[in-house]
Amino acid sequence: MELLHRKERIILTTIEVIDEYGIQGFSTREIARRQGVSESTIFKHFSSKNELILAVLNHYSQYDHDIIQSTELKKIKGVEAITYLVGAYATYYENYPAITAITQVYDTLNINPELAGKIKEIFTTRIDAIEKLVCEAQEEGTISSDIDAEKLAITIISSFRTICLKWRMEGYSFSLKEYILSTLKMLLDVFTKNPEN
Repeated sequence: MELLHRKERIILTTIEVIDEYGIQGFSTREIARRQGVSESTIFKHFSSKNELILAVLNHYSQYDHDIIQSTELKKIKGVEAITYLVGAYATYYENYPAITAITQVYDTLNINPELAGKIKEIFTTRIDAIEKLVCEAQEEGTISSDIDAEKLAITIISSFRTICLKWRMEGYSFSLKEYILSTLKMLLDVFTKNPEN
């Protein structure tokens, strides 16, 4: 049990270090210092820095399935489902600001062959989930069928990531969830046939 707790604490500390120093500035030495252990202790749990970063990515994306499934279980459709899904991610990030550091390092991690597959999986899972909801909204007639569903999904994800960066740069000085959801509403209103006021 202690082994599992230590491993989890190392992952959480790694996220904190990436949050403070960026992906280029993170070191196992700093993680070990914060954990009060030797660097070799970290490598007892993770065979390499890449394995540690992979564990961080798994932690970062651990709720993807649950968030997507809960959207389906709520039996909501269209714009309401898109708003719920995006709002769930915004709530998660607002309650755990350090995790937003990971949203900003996709490009850097994607050039590493050992991590590229996981980055692509996270990116694709999230785009596909929103694209599916956009398609459902198009089928029910709430979003124009003239719109490319994948491009709209990418636009939604892109605005989310950009707002996360703004939030970080401004010292978390505004409600992330409110900003994201108001931006999403503005965006969806452009493409809905009967935008809600």
